[in-house]
Amino acid sequence: MKNKKLAAAMAAVHMYIRTQEEAAVVAMQNQAADAAAKHAPVGQMNLWGLSGRQAIMNANAMIRQRMLK
Repeated sequence: MKNKKLAAAMAAVHMYIRTQEEAAVVAMQNQAADAAAKHAPVGQMNLWGLSGRQAIMNANAMIRQRMLK
């Protein structure tokens, strides 16, 4: 029973990561299409950097709200 729960949790995490990567690819394709229409350079989306910055901003917000003492 414990192995089934572990396998289900791992599958859920894998599916979440996969859907986020697919969403990032679609967003980058849309950005590339928009940039091609405007003749602007296309930047790459860094998912790990984006999530890291989000975590730092959340931590700073909790500190400002004095949740962490």
